[in-house]
Amino acid sequence: MKIKVTSIYVDDQEKALRFYTEILGFAKKTDFSQGPYRWLTVASPEEPDGVELQLALNNNPAAKTYQQALFHQNQPATMFFTDDIKGDYERIKARGAEFTMPPTDVTASTIAMLKDTCGNLIQVTQLKRW
Repeated sequence: MKIKVTSIYVDDQEKALRFYTEILGFAKKTDFSQGPYRWLTVASPEEPDGVELQLALNNNPAAKTYQQALFHQNQPATMFFTDDIKGDYERIKARGAEFTMPPTDVTASTIAMLKDTCGNLIQVTQLKRW
């Protein structure tokens, strides 16, 4: 068994697609609609056949409540890993992202937190090399 797709709830799929591709640098992987339903995923250009992130519309009241609760508790909706957090921080910030936490050393890693413009906080993590 392996993980192929994971989801994040967003309040606007078009806005999310712009953020995750233009700001973070992911690539659109899948995009199709059936009636009002849209299946939209992005993937890392470093692993185009790796795990996909579904940008799921939060039109379900439970999804919206969950998304808002995480945001208000300052909890990330998802985490991405990098080998160059300072470089990615500067690149993403220069593209207009709003960081709520700059790169900060914590136990075993350095993390940064940013808003995805679609109702979520995203954590970027670089593991420390021992």
